[in-house]
Amino acid sequence: MSERATREETVDVVWSGSWVAERLGVALEGDGELQELLGLALRRNPKRAHLLVSNVLGKHVPQRPSVVHGAGFELGERVRALLGAQEARRAVVLGYAETATGLGHAVADGLRDAPYLHSTRRPVAGVEQAGGFEEAHSHATSHLLLPEDRDLLASGGTGADASVLVLVDDEFSTGNTVLNTIRALHALHPRERYVIVALVDMRSAGDRDRLAVFAAEIGARVDLVTRSTGTVALPDGVLERGQALVAAQEAEQAEQAGRAEGSAGAVEDADSAPVTWVDLDWPAGVPDGGRHGFTPAHRAALEAALPAMADRIAAELGDAAGPAPRHVLVLGFEELMYAPLRLGTALEAALGADAEVRYSTTTRSPVLAVDDPGYAIRTRLVFPAHDDPADGPGDRYAYNVAGAGFDAVVAVVDSTADTPELHAPDGLLARLAEHTGHVLLVVLPSYVPATAAPTGVPGTPTPAPERQEPAVLPEPLRGPDFSSYAPEDVGWLLQDLSDTELEAPTEEREEAIQSGGAHYAESLPVEYQPSAEYQALFTAALETSAARIARAVGTVTETVLAERGPRPVLVSLARAGTPVGVLMRRWAQHRHGLDLPHYAISIVRGRGIDATALRWLAAHHDPADVVFVDGWTGKGAITRELAAAITEFEASGGPAGFDPEISVLADPGGCVRTYGTREDFLIPSACLNSTVSGLISRTVLRADLVGPDDFHGGKFYRELADSDVSGLFLDTIAARFDEVAGQVDAAAKELLAADRAPTWEGWAAVERISEKYGIHDVNLVKPGVGETTRVLLRRVPWKILAKRGAGADLEHIRLLAEQRGVPVEEVDDLPYSCVGLIHPRFTRGATGADGKAVQGA
Repeated sequence: MSERATREETVDVVWSGSWVAERLGVALEGDGELQELLGLALRRNPKRAHLLVSNVLGKHVPQRPSVVHGAGFELGERVRALLGAQEARRAVVLGYAETATGLGHAVADGLRDAPYLHSTRRPVAGVEQAGGFEEAHSHATSHLLLPEDRDLLASGGTGADASVLVLVDDEFSTGNTVLNTIRALHALHPRERYVIVALVDMRSAGDRDRLAVFAAEIGARVDLVTRSTGTVALPDGVLERGQALVAAQEAEQAEQAGRAEGSAGAVEDADSAPVTWVDLDWPAGVPDGGRHGFTPAHRAALEAALPAMADRIAAELGDAAGPAPRHVLVLGFEELMYAPLRLGTALEAALGADAEVRYSTTTRSPVLAVDDPGYAIRTRLVFPAHDDPADGPGDRYAYNVAGAGFDAVVAVVDSTADTPELHAPDGLLARLAEHTGHVLLVVLPSYVPATAAPTGVPGTPTPAPERQEPAVLPEPLRGPDFSSYAPEDVGWLLQDLSDTELEAPTEEREEAIQSGGAHYAESLPVEYQPSAEYQALFTAALETSAARIARAVGTVTETVLAERGPRPVLVSLARAGTPVGVLMRRWAQHRHGLDLPHYAISIVRGRGIDATALRWLAAHHDPADVVFVDGWTGKGAITRELAAAITEFEASGGPAGFDPEISVLADPGGCVRTYGTREDFLIPSACLNSTVSGLISRTVLRADLVGPDDFHGGKFYRELADSDVSGLFLDTIAARFDEVAGQVDAAAKELLAADRAPTWEGWAAVERISEKYGIHDVNLVKPGVGETTRVLLRRVPWKILAKRGAGADLEHIRLLAEQRGVPVEEVDDLPYSCVGLIHPRFTRGATGADGKAVQGA
């Protein structure tokens, strides 16, 4: 963007520094653009009372994203012209936290081929510090340099001779920060040339001379590239007078706030704006910023992904209630400036002339707000820090947002900062919701270098695992192309095998499985087509149990939200867990306005979990946010399988941090901590196969179909659309959410206070049954209503054990058993409502170790 266009955007009738200038005698002296670029404010700081507030930096003053990026990009182009194309390719760009992290990125963009690193105030366990320096006048002084590639600062990561170092800050005021940086880095990696870049050069004549002396001292050339030049004239005693003025203004504002609160009477606050979570599908492998380095390859991948991500944001803005937003703010987060900025530039292009997009970020810096046209900081939002900062809790700020008339605010944070504090009643999202019609939350996955310490071992570096990962991971499948679920309900981390013939007769499958000739996941049973009688039974059972299931859905969801944070990523174990994951997502949306991401993943008993799917999740979300979801527990085999699979995945070099605990609707086996109920009752989704699970098959894992970097497979039975009741199942239960809300609140509160440690009673019961009936193989004993239904639908059942007195929950079991000619045996000492026994006809233990014949029963 041209400088003329930038001036037209920032010009104002009243200079936004006049309020301070008139009261303290502070003056800006310089070229004609200076007052258009800078305003003035006051802050409570013992080192410097005044604050230069940039109108094109995108920090404190909301500005068009294209203007902000264009300002840095043009500086980068000037550096490229100064160095020449060949020398520019050997440059490394270093930006300063927190205000110049985005500006430094934009300068690197203008240089085209330069890698980028910015300093940080966030230490990362296990990442060795490559340098550091102090910023004397700053509110938070210490800067850390934490590149993932240790050669980045020395040679740009190329291994060649020392490159040109380009240092980028928003303002060049005294030169102390830059001198401290160059002195520290020159001792480690001496080089012949440095280039300093800033929007404005505000040094005094003495400071200019000092830089020249310093350059001669270290024997290097130091060039300076700036947008504008001037000085700040400060009268004697300005620091003390400024501090007194700040104290007086704060006291007056506190008194006014007290009067306003006292006169509010019984007036109720207006409803807060809704908060919608937006899944951007951030490109895999691209860091969220330059804290650990950002290469030209990263830049290219981000550029390619930006239009689609902006379209997702635009679509959510278009779905907001009321008229389409015309005045939109993209709000970044402290050091996270560049990613929100580029999302803002892409959103400008996506919305076109239909909306005005602005960009700014939150900050650590406390600044006095004065609602006057001649003052640069008109309003201030205060909220608690929400990224567990190393220097402890404290207030954070968003300036010039309140009262600006934004129809919608797109808040962008990284996953490290997506904490309960962010979602608290006094947190950032709540404060934003008070001043806009709609808040969209975008959470970017925090980039963790391969050398970072594993979770729970702070400060312990670990070598990067030697593994080759695919350059591009597959994308999730979504309806209506794959499954009858709505696309937002679930993303299937599967590959589509719909055109592959995988079904085999049940008896043939059973013989192959039990003889060891094939694994159960290598083929599919023929889909059971319910009779009219069975379909009517399903419908009646659904209506009867809908409220009970809704209570269990609400209880498990509330427990997850309370214990796993406000923004869990639901990952259901396909396919029994998927309807439950969809219902949990709907509960969170209905009760809390949360738009939780939900994916379905394959896990295969004896083969483990889909490692490619786990890598995809780690590339797009923080593994610590992932909550695995299943429908119910039987004896706990999948619970144990998942724990072992996650351990194996991490040991083989996969990303760490996944919690293997499963959250289930029903836990009759006592195998998990997080559940909706421990009753063994009928869950109607267990009554059918694909026709209640989005028309998706059980998952398939076969070597000739699934490669090492492929998702496991699954089929979409489009031809069964006329029998599909997936939507009916979901809608019938969701319709009971309001009815059971009070019961859910009470149940969740009770569970959160209770001892929910797994008892594994189910596993012990299965072992007893296996021995009592001479089977001697726990894999052939399937406890609980859900597992018994599966035996009758998919396997070769031998007999059904039913708890004496069990009523309506077993009607469909009795009907299926009658249709297949399977005896139902009433027993008294059963801890489950029923247990299905698979026919052990083809096992070595067909007659049992005790000699009892079990074949002919």
